[in-house]
Amino acid sequence: METSYKKVLVPVDGSKQSEDALAKGAMIAKVNGAHLDVLHVLSTTQYGYNYGGMVDGDVINNLVEDTTDYLNKLVDRIKTEAEFDDIEIHIRFGNPKTVIAFEFPKDHDIDLTVIGATGMSRLQRVLEGSVSSFVNRNSRNDVMVVRTTPDNKPLTAE
Repeated sequence: METSYKKVLVPVDGSKQSEDALAKGAMIAKVNGAHLDVLHVLSTTQYGYNYGGMVDGDVINNLVEDTTDYLNKLVDRIKTEAEFDDIEIHIRFGNPKTVIAFEFPKDHDIDLTVIGATGMSRLQRVLEGSVSSFVNRNSRNDVMVVRTTPDNKPLTAE
């Protein structure tokens, strides 16, 4: 059975592992003639939203600007290295697990999510659980968990 993907999602979190997943996701999208969505989720619990949303508007604006700059740099690198330009960036606020596994794929008709095996520190994984594990277990679309770099060297945990 041959599978062709038309909409590929790669969530990135600033980690080397997520950037390696992006490189692989771009290759998959290019081979399939697919659209690539690059997503960064700004966790609402991480920025004080669990305390009634008492975060200054300037802080939120700076977070979005910094994240947009980061995503644009990643996309520019992918466009150059992979010679692929059907890419769109997205920023969402929320719980990364549910946004990546459920909300974003539903909103954008994603048929493949490519995600790095790790991105958080060991302590974060113990306290919160792995986002990639949650997405792999719960997503309705196909999920590829990337465990190697683009040159097939194993990912190193933080």
